[in-house]
Amino acid sequence: MRAVLVLGLLAAFAAAGARAQGLTADLSSHLVAITTGFTGTSVVLFGATDGPGDVIAVVRGPERDVSIRRKSRIAGIWLNARALTFTGVPSFYALLATRPLDEVAPPAMQTLHQFGIAALRLGGAEDAASPAERDLFHAALLDDEVRQGLYLKAAGRINFLGERLFRATIDFPKNVPTGTYIVEVYLVRQKAVVSAQTTPLVVSQTGIDAAVDEFSRRNALAYGLLAAAGAAIAGWLSSLPFRNA
Repeated sequence: MRAVLVLGLLAAFAAAGARAQGLTADLSSHLVAITTGFTGTSVVLFGATDGPGDVIAVVRGPERDVSIRRKSRIAGIWLNARALTFTGVPSFYALLATRPLDEVAPPAMQTLHQFGIAALRLGGAEDAASPAERDLFHAALLDDEVRQGLYLKAAGRINFLGERLFRATIDFPKNVPTGTYIVEVYLVRQKAVVSAQTTPLVVSQTGIDAAVDEFSRRNALAYGLLAAAGAAIAGWLSSLPFRNA
């Protein structure tokens, strides 16, 4: 059903001729619903251009502050010896392109539009002892996000269907953070951006998980007491079979 819907929408895009802006893009869904047992999902990006060119898409999650700590061995014990906090860190980052990024976008364009995780501009870390130390912690932050599957190190693939229609699949892991995401789509010709479009995407908990999360935020004390009571009752119940042994 999703494939039929996307094909129908692609046909509509083609008939519209991508209008005068040169690029038209949309998503198969603007909501990623996280329910119990969520194991990840994917959203289809599709669209059309008004002529030849390359397409680059960037998916960014909500920004937040992240502290990176470096451990040192002191008296035989590993302890947090140094920490730097970066601001404006996307909670998710993925890039997709019709061709390898270096073939489409020159270094200056990659830096300007933050194409690729190496080009991400992060704030904070003003208390770094030196630029070299900041770069070291910055690299550690990127490695940690890649390890969690929240930053995609390799660019995904955008495929052209004919000369003007394009399609790509954006994959989200099971630990994808909630919030409002931004999907930026760029049309590139002769290594210059000639058109761009931004589309929102919401990742949200639904069902009982959302209700529990909302309750814990609004009633932190009550939630803590209920959680402690639940744990105590569970422990008591689990001990009953052994009391008669």
